Amino acid sequence: MNWKTTTVLFAVVLGLGLYIKFYESKQLGTYDAEKHARNVVNFDRDKIDGIVIQNGDDKIELRRHDQNWRLETPVKDQADSLVVDNLLSGLENWQKQSTIPAKEIDADKGRLAEFGLNKPKLRLKLTGPGAPPEIWFGKDAALEGRMYVRFDNSKDVFVANSPIKKDIEKKADEFRDKKLTDLLATQVNKLVLKTSAGEMELEKKGDHWEIVKPMRARADDQKVGDLIAQITNARIEQFVAEDKGDLNPYGLAQPKGSITLFAGGDKSGKAETPAGQGQMLQIGSVPEKNPEQIYVRFSARGFVYTLPKKIESILQTQPNDLRDRHLIRFDRNILDRLTIEAQGKPKVVLARKNEAWTIASRNDAPANAGDANRLVESLSNEQVTKFVEDVASNLAKYGLDKPQLQLTLSSFATENTAETKAGERPFGTIAFGRTEGDDVYARVGDEPFVVAVKKSTVENIKTDPVQWQSLAIFNFKPEQIHRISVTTDRELILTRGPNNEWTAAKETTPLNQANVQTLVNSLATLHAVRWLGTNAPPKAFDKPPIVISFTTSPDDKAVHKLTIGAADAQGVWPAKVDEREGVFALNAADVNVLRQSLIQPPVTPSPTPAATASPSPSPIASPR
Repeated sequence: MNWKTTTVLFAVVLGLGLYIKFYESKQLGTYDAEKHARNVVNFDRDKIDGIVIQNGDDKIELRRHDQNWRLETPVKDQADSLVVDNLLSGLENWQKQSTIPAKEIDADKGRLAEFGLNKPKLRLKLTGPGAPPEIWFGKDAALEGRMYVRFDNSKDVFVANSPIKKDIEKKADEFRDKKLTDLLATQVNKLVLKTSAGEMELEKKGDHWEIVKPMRARADDQKVGDLIAQITNARIEQFVAEDKGDLNPYGLAQPKGSITLFAGGDKSGKAETPAGQGQMLQIGSVPEKNPEQIYVRFSARGFVYTLPKKIESILQTQPNDLRDRHLIRFDRNILDRLTIEAQGKPKVVLARKNEAWTIASRNDAPANAGDANRLVESLSNEQVTKFVEDVASNLAKYGLDKPQLQLTLSSFATENTAETKAGERPFGTIAFGRTEGDDVYARVGDEPFVVAVKKSTVENIKTDPVQWQSLAIFNFKPEQIHRISVTTDRELILTRGPNNEWTAAKETTPLNQANVQTLVNSLATLHAVRWLGTNAPPKAFDKPPIVISFTTSPDDKAVHKLTIGAADAQGVWPAKVDEREGVFALNAADVNVLRQSLIQPPVTPSPTPAATASPSPSPIASPR
């Protein structure tokens, strides 16, 4: 491409750019100007800081405070920002249909009165930088949905759409915010509930709620959140009166009870309660004419309102209704050690390393990670069945002076840091005491109260260290197995040949190679269903139906022995291996594989088909 072509292309692109910049922008400006001319009123809503509506003798004044609107006249109260925003949006999009110029009005002196614009009853004034003159609203025009309007500094009359008039004619109470408070539930960090039965106080510490009065206990975060939400989401039914007068008619001189919310604010810029102050909701009596409502007084707004009567249910709340029914609350992410101590049993210490578990009290032998995780999960979700005593003054009464079982939850640091020292750091303990009926008594750490949980909670915690062993009995590759001895009613010794064919000593009948390979595969990766414990069931191994030994080295020195006992009435097959302590249960399907026939059944010759006699020829009939 030569320089002349490049120059021409550059000129074309430059011309196109200038066209877009000037012509298109001019077109857009023309469109905006036309729209601007059609509007009844033009203003920058972000600069509007006040609205005054005069409707006869009634005056409504609204003022913007930061991003919120407040009603200043006829009462001082928070305004419904959505209602105000809708009004401003309506004004922004309010368009005139036609204009009657001032000279026509001057020519006919009675026309302003005819339009209702001589001394109009309804007027609207916007205040703030660049605000338009006061708007006067006249009568409805002959065309449906139209009305006459003008500005106080001009005699030009406009015929404009009339729906905006409905937003201007609202009563003062319609501009008031029916949401009881602009406080967010997430901002609340303390609440005090007072009823005739007493006082209850709750505080949020970190991410969780606690009951402070009348006792100290963990609170249910969800239930406390729901209680707070009943206040922060409450909608006012009626605006009744200011609270400066006689409160007796509303049952608020001596209210049934109250709930006070305290908050420290947040980064969102929402309402913030000054230190030591709170927003108090007092609950009074039920109006005679509105039995589904109830009188309330809210200190943050200084008025008497009615709310739906269901808000009264807050006063029925008891401390136990808000208590956390989880047996223990802990962070599973920092749990590294789980210690199980049962009377008469050796201590079991389970240690977590990433997703794996070991039995630290048994030289870090591999543990059953599934069972360990299930225990942690069940402890995290375990619920108390009842709160027994709020003051644990007599532990012996509940068997908690010498608990039958105790669990200790700990974190573990391998190295010293600036914050922590290396070693185990317990952060929670659970003691289980006496069993009574379907429950067992329990106490968590230094909490002063006694609770009850399902006795199955204790029954499902394994206290024998053998029961925590890994379920993997053997972990070999099938090709590592060289020699197998299978003893049932007789012994069969199998040897792997150089071509991976198996042969049987002293056997003339061929082996079923497929069954032998299935046996080898099952042995190599044999898993238990569960560990039964240290001791074998009575008589389980008196006459074991299956004993299998195999070697995993060419010199036959690494010998492994599996003994399978007789199945019990429930179909459980007990088994044991020489290199592991304890007895485990095998899956019936695995047992069937291990005891299947390894000898090829003899081939029965097929019967020879019987010779079929040829049919005799039919005699030929003699002619008659």
